[in-house]
Amino acid sequence: MRQGLLRATLTLLTGAVAAHALPLLLGPVLTRLYTPADFGQYALLWALATNVAVVACARYEFALPLEKSSRGAALLMALCMRLLLAATAAAALLAPALAWGQGPALAWLLPAGVLAIGATQWLSLWATRAQRFGLLSAARFVQQGGGAALQVLLGAARTGALGLLLGPIAAGLCAAWLLARPAPQGGWRRMWRQPRRRLKAIAARHRDFPLYNTPHAFMGALQDTLALLLIAAWAGDAAAGLWALALRYLKAPATLLGGALSQALYPQLVHARSADAARTLVRRSMLMLALLAAPLAALLLLWGPALFSWAFGEEWQGTGALVRGLALYIGLHFIASPLAVVTLAWRAQPWALRLSLVGQLAFFAGLGAGLAWDGLQGAAWGVSATMAAYFLYYFRALASWSDIPHESLA
Repeated sequence: MRQGLLRATLTLLTGAVAAHALPLLLGPVLTRLYTPADFGQYALLWALATNVAVVACARYEFALPLEKSSRGAALLMALCMRLLLAATAAAALLAPALAWGQGPALAWLLPAGVLAIGATQWLSLWATRAQRFGLLSAARFVQQGGGAALQVLLGAARTGALGLLLGPIAAGLCAAWLLARPAPQGGWRRMWRQPRRRLKAIAARHRDFPLYNTPHAFMGALQDTLALLLIAAWAGDAAAGLWALALRYLKAPATLLGGALSQALYPQLVHARSADAARTLVRRSMLMLALLAAPLAALLLLWGPALFSWAFGEEWQGTGALVRGLALYIGLHFIASPLAVVTLAWRAQPWALRLSLVGQLAFFAGLGAGLAWDGLQGAAWGVSATMAAYFLYYFRALASWSDIPHESLA
């Protein structure tokens, strides 16, 4: 099991490195093609699209690795498809209300963003169930690398925030198309016309996901949305752009390794032979992540401001001031991000939901107090301080978890 997890993680990590290398390398180019205000507008609308997209399938896609039969998985796929299209239609109805604040052109990209983000997440879980890790790596490269390349091309044409949005939307739709081809085993596309009673039955079987994981995921995405709205209201779109850029690059290592590890870890936990084996797998993963996070946090504390100021140019010097304050938060988030699948595999969504409420309160307490104390830089230190206690409790709880249900084990 340990070798299988390592092999799968390395396969996904290889694709993830290639996928994220391009956006990271193109970052200094993007900051010279777009203004902080452009990034602020883009970040606000993209955060809203993400907020809708992460729950567009009611989190039923995360039940796919747990579904043992191919017919049950096909029914789940059909259910996810219907829910995603409904969420996209709802986003289209919401778009006119945003037009007055973001502009008609930007607002009408909201449903496209929801479809692109939701489809890639949904189809990625289908590929995860089949352990098609090579396909996942290729799709991630198209989504991340292609999105950044398109943003550069559109930025050269002086499209402003519109170009920042069009790039990842187009790349996300291409990645979803790649994940959906060839037609997956089980014929889920033909399940579209299945009677409602069958879809209701499969939905009821996995009702924990919409009941507990959906509000958990929604609130996690809402944290970023509300943080940007609060900062924009406090100091304007440019300040929101600085915050968004800082977190985009600071969280890149967690996205890079965390996404690869979580996609490999989830099926391994589901098929663990015993509760002790599952706990050991989680502890080893946590230790490995901590050993990587420590030097990352140290680097940001010592040289982060100088590196960011040098890389992104004078117009973005304010980003460097955020880096040192966010270093502790980023290091802990690096460890926590891949472990989100643990409570899914162990059917502990109710506990995770309750704890996430505490985490939301801690985050906004630190953000609000920090803004009042010393603006953006104070907000960074405030978030690190309040979230440290939250993450340490979370790690301890997972490492000593005792109530692992038998149905979660092979």
